[in-house]
Amino acid sequence: MSDLIHAPDWPADRVAEARAVIADAAHHSDRLVGIACEVLARHGETAEEREEARLLRLIVDARRPVRARRNDGDHEDRGVQR
Repeated sequence: MSDLIHAPDWPADRVAEARAVIADAAHHSDRLVGIACEVLARHGETAEEREEARLLRLIVDARRPVRARRNDGDHEDRGVQR
């Protein structure tokens, strides 16, 4: 399994997958589209691609109810009451 982490083409493969998800966003969950946006915002080829991915992530997040966004972070804070 560690071979997969250190494969030199790993980032290029993930960026290609992220582009495919965004290109067909209507057929993917908002969560998956958000992950794809995060990948492109960090690893996109151009500043424009990174910025567009960041903006799309904001739009996708804005469509989700506040409660769902808040609950996404809850599994990281288990045991902590708010």
